[in-house]
Amino acid sequence: MPIDPNNPVVLLCAAGMEREGEPEEARRLFQQAWDARRNDYDAAIAAHYLARHQSTPHETLRWNSLAVTHAERVADGRTTEIFPSLYLNLASSLAALGRLDEARAIIARAKEHLEGLRADGYRDFLAFGINRLQARLENVT
Repeated sequence: MPIDPNNPVVLLCAAGMEREGEPEEARRLFQQAWDARRNDYDAAIAAHYLARHQSTPHETLRWNSLAVTHAERVADGRTTEIFPSLYLNLASSLAALGRLDEARAIIARAKEHLEGLRADGYRDFLAFGINRLQARLENVT
């Protein structure tokens, strides 16, 4: 199920993405999206983008964990397309903090969910990131 482009939280996150060159403004818009959340779907989307604008790896992990937790609570399939990205970001956060075994388990989940996406540029982009992180994790102990 595609992301609803008319969802107010999605619109705020899209506006924040347009302001990525201005980190304070982007973060403010993503925070507005978080504040406007109405359900787990909205929370997953907003947390996903807020994670990108945190000042510490621990805070990044916290927001990536929130994004996954909320996405996993959505039962109607709306988060299917974003799971590979959410799991990739969570695994990356775990790896950055040296939690390698957890990162390996999560990156495997990202890869599993990737298989459900249609073949296109978005899937290719995620596959590249997932494969790159997975290879990096295989080369460290």
